[in-house]
Amino acid sequence: MIFNYQMNNRFFAQVADGMEELGGEELTGFGAEEVMPTFRGLYFSADRGALYRINYAARIISRVLAPLLTFDCHSTKYLYKTACTIPWTDLFTLEDTFVISATVSNSIIHHSQYAGLVLKDAIVDSFRDRYNERPNVERINADICFNLHISHNKATIYLDTSGGSLHRRGYRQDSVDAPMQETLAAAIIRLSGWNGETSLYDPMCGSGTLLFEALMHYCRIPSGYFRESFGFRFMPDFDEHAWKSIKHEEDGKMRPLAKGLIAGSDSSSRAVEAARMNSGNLPSGRNVLLSKRLFQDIDSLKDTTIVCNPPYGLRMKSGQDMGAFMKEFGDFLKQRCTGSTAYVYFGNRELIKKVGLRSAWKKPLKNGQLDGRLVKYELY
Repeated sequence: MIFNYQMNNRFFAQVADGMEELGGEELTGFGAEEVMPTFRGLYFSADRGALYRINYAARIISRVLAPLLTFDCHSTKYLYKTACTIPWTDLFTLEDTFVISATVSNSIIHHSQYAGLVLKDAIVDSFRDRYNERPNVERINADICFNLHISHNKATIYLDTSGGSLHRRGYRQDSVDAPMQETLAAAIIRLSGWNGETSLYDPMCGSGTLLFEALMHYCRIPSGYFRESFGFRFMPDFDEHAWKSIKHEEDGKMRPLAKGLIAGSDSSSRAVEAARMNSGNLPSGRNVLLSKRLFQDIDSLKDTTIVCNPPYGLRMKSGQDMGAFMKEFGDFLKQRCTGSTAYVYFGNRELIKKVGLRSAWKKPLKNGQLDGRLVKYELY
């Protein structure tokens, strides 16, 4: 059987709302062509080398899906029958675990969980018919992942070439409440334009996600550097030699970080402890300077690129007046950060007006279900 992606080299990259343009730039930079934005993602064309490179090095993209089969689908019975035509036993073995995610919209089949169950039955029965045994489902760390998408009664079954969300970099061994997603932090660093010509500082660093995405960006550490496996190894046309060559090439671009170029602090000793633990997992991570202190105790941050994600929701202290907190932070930026540029992510947009500073721009960026804003302040 020839799969859809083999006929046209077209793939689908998932990306968070608000990051489509950044994701498109990233895809093009890694060799993708004919990039076309759509709802929650981008269609693109790529050869095998570009596909491997995107999965290994992209920082904004959250996963890349390869379409196996697209078909009209008006019933679960037809979904099962058609799914059984896919040679599942050629894609993976009884020793491999698998998982299915499903989304359904504007279709006769309206229950995504049940649609996923039907696809699972088709896969299991294909193995049972051939081997009289079935592979196991593993919801957390499956070896191979499939995606079923049904919209307006048209179904597409995808192989997840990433093998799980790419935001899981692997360096975050410890965390605090409601940590920022790595892809969002990477987008903030990219939008800041920071390139190492100024020092970078996060005065509310939490467990360090913004700092470490800045480190990975500056040191050119591939986002998948710690990833043990990718889903593209299950593709029938997987080229191991090409993959090893791409990995070797990307790893060869890495460079060290000068001590103190990136630094951060937090009022929570627990957060700083988590950040220190995470820093030890990254090349040059120990050169990120971390300290426990309130931003109010920082004498000055002049001529610096400031990035931060002020607390909100789960990260707020009980009884804390966030309006007064943000006003105090705005005064700190105005009075002690002359010549600097600050990029502040607000998960709660209502807090933007509390800062009391005129912004250079605001950009919508989502963090999970939060419809936040990244705000740039030029501090003359």
